[in-house]
Amino acid sequence: MHTRTLGRSGVDVTELSFGAAAIGNLYTPVTDEEARSAVDAAWDAGIRHFDTAPHYGIGLSERRLGEALAGRDRSAYTVSTKAGRLLVPAEESGGDDLEHGFAVPATHRRVWDFSADGVRRSLEDSLTRLGLDRVDLVYLHDPDDHGEQAFREAYPALERLRAEGVVGAIGAGMNQAAMLTRFVRDTDVDAVLCAGRYTLLDQGALTELLPEAQARGTSVVVGGVFNSGLLADPRPGATYDYAVAPSEVLDRACQLQDVAQRHGITLRAAALAFPFGHPAVASVLVGTRSPREVLDTAQQFAVAVPAAFWQDARAAGLLADDVPVPVAGKEHA
Repeated sequence: MHTRTLGRSGVDVTELSFGAAAIGNLYTPVTDEEARSAVDAAWDAGIRHFDTAPHYGIGLSERRLGEALAGRDRSAYTVSTKAGRLLVPAEESGGDDLEHGFAVPATHRRVWDFSADGVRRSLEDSLTRLGLDRVDLVYLHDPDDHGEQAFREAYPALERLRAEGVVGAIGAGMNQAAMLTRFVRDTDVDAVLCAGRYTLLDQGALTELLPEAQARGTSVVVGGVFNSGLLADPRPGATYDYAVAPSEVLDRACQLQDVAQRHGITLRAAALAFPFGHPAVASVLVGTRSPREVLDTAQQFAVAVPAAFWQDARAAGLLADDVPVPVAGKEHA
């Protein structure tokens, strides 16, 4: 599988990356064996970049990912994790973490902390859970309501960690494009992780973020290419941005699926290919919880989406004329 370098960092990521939130029991439980099998399947498919965070399953995702990667050549893969939430033992035992989306016991609580000390503590704890002596990339995770501290304290801390060689690349990961654009403009991040804002249904990142990233040599990793499910399986009741899809959005997804089927491809294949129409995009990050999901994603990612699909999508008013699309035969180059 092809790789791309994040900015000027020298850190390479595969164009398809493994998102490890699902093996942190996102929404539903996954066994240790299932989690390991999913990572093994990703490795067998050629995926060599793995993304996790303390938030995912209150540390479970990091522990499982580290265990699954243990024994593999450390120079053969890259790992990203995140900072911004410290995990503190819960004062009262019992209960679960489903309020935050994870089917795990609520053994710890999350404490927002974008201080310099908080960033270092978070990274140290992540390395312990992962069983690694370094990670390749650290993102500031969801600093939406903590912007000033993130820019004033957390970002400089990441910059120092990069200068010390503790991490290879730094960035920020969010579900919005506006603050990520500020990170690209006002800091020296290597990459940003933008979830759900550059998809077949939502091109919000194209207004400012992607042009700024291209101009400054910053890489963009795109997450949420299925918009939390709708673009994987458009049907009544499907989720869009973690809620039931509005009827007009569902209708657009169904129309896109019809166009895809006319060209002998799946909507999943088109959704995975779409971000690579923009040169700033380095990788798409997909959360998978089983070997079957990993295999399907890898197979759909390998599909060459015909130019006629993009042409027909534009003709139907499903993609604007100024939205860049991959060149047929050159996807994932």
